[in-house]
Amino acid sequence: MTEIETPQGSRAPRDAPAALNGEPTLTRVSSRPAATTSDTDGTVHIDRSDPVNGRQLTRGGRVRKWDREPLPKDWRFYVGNLGKTLIAVGLLMFSFVGYQLYGTAIETAAAQSELEDEFAQQLSLVEPAAPDFVAGADSGAVSDVVTTDAPETVDVSTGEVDAPGEDEPTASDVDVTEPAAVPVEAQNIPIDLENGDAIAKLEIPRIGLNDIIVAGVETGDLKRGPGHFPDTPLPGQLGNSAIAGHRTTYGQPFRNVDQLQIGDEIRVTTLSGVFVYKVTGQTIVEPSEYEVVATTNPNVANLTLTSCHPVFTARQRIVIFSELDRTESAPVGQPVINYGRPDAVEAPSEIPGDLDLPTGDDGVDATVDPTVPVDGGDSTGSLTDEASAADQLGSVAVNEGIADAFSDGWFSDPGANSQVGIWGAILGAIAIAAYAISRRFRRDLLGLAVGLIPFTLALYFFFQNVNRLLPPNL
Repeated sequence: MTEIETPQGSRAPRDAPAALNGEPTLTRVSSRPAATTSDTDGTVHIDRSDPVNGRQLTRGGRVRKWDREPLPKDWRFYVGNLGKTLIAVGLLMFSFVGYQLYGTAIETAAAQSELEDEFAQQLSLVEPAAPDFVAGADSGAVSDVVTTDAPETVDVSTGEVDAPGEDEPTASDVDVTEPAAVPVEAQNIPIDLENGDAIAKLEIPRIGLNDIIVAGVETGDLKRGPGHFPDTPLPGQLGNSAIAGHRTTYGQPFRNVDQLQIGDEIRVTTLSGVFVYKVTGQTIVEPSEYEVVATTNPNVANLTLTSCHPVFTARQRIVIFSELDRTESAPVGQPVINYGRPDAVEAPSEIPGDLDLPTGDDGVDATVDPTVPVDGGDSTGSLTDEASAADQLGSVAVNEGIADAFSDGWFSDPGANSQVGIWGAILGAIAIAAYAISRRFRRDLLGLAVGLIPFTLALYFFFQNVNRLLPPNL
């Protein structure tokens, strides 16, 4: 119990005793009004254990927050509340950074574990693709014709130089032919592939990377692991296959790609075999320079890795170039675009009417088999049309798709806006409810205990959707 000693003559409680024998006495006065008692020597003791005017007191003798008089609304009131708001915002920002660095990594680790099991199961069900076909003009063989001029002959008797005649070979066509590319139909490519599904395994010994590659480079795809640009060939196919990955969030698989050196190995395992690429260089480009991942030579198998640069920002893109080492890889395949899926069909302007569908014996309407081509069409899109797939590489339509995916930046996922608003409102409602409980029962800890768990869960989903507004491969 804290008490204040004051000499006689100071203000003291009205019931304080007078001086004894004319000598001054010390009167102990509490820092707050309270019940008092006095001893025979004139000392006054003030008891702080009882409530005063019905107000609850803390153990230190202070009036509880809920019983204090409201502060005057002067400049100190507004500055104080502004300071509290800034502190709260700062704590939320620190929490968001923690979610980005650690929370997203936990999500990706769980997704990668699931993808590992799925891909291992897929590998166990297929055999490596092999060029068990007759190589020819239609097989996509890549030939480099080297022309060697026939040597001139010298007549020893006359000393004249004789040029080769028309009936003599003037040139020798020496075919230096690479192994023929495997046709698309002979490759192990899932025809029901969807964005986010596992398509390959990426290993880079230099930086210790060992992750599953997923189809697609949208925000939801890259949350699961490195993503493949659908508008580029698959790894192990002719053309430039491009893969994007995070450097800051979601396990940051491409965090150290800037450490790769020329000649470093990049190993990609697909359902068609193992393909080894060798790094040939790297560069830094603007987000609009999508040409770095577009195919420029359809007769060469390349692999390009991209990510945001510098780390923690999306200002530029870092690009790693590599080329397939055929001597250490499975047979290269013909390219396929968008995993052989049919192009998106534009929605009709009017709602179509009901169709007269045949009914089965059980009276249930029979549906059209999606695997049966309609009007001679191909249900698998371009999967078996290798000629058209090869022609699409470098086309305007394909490059536009690459450009859109490569340059995705802030607020590239408009569907997240409404979710951010909804979860923000839920957070506010939980905070208001917790405050109301604390005020009703005059206990801060009670409101904290009730609101902590639901607030934390809502905050997690709020951060998750805010992260969707950031560049996909940040």
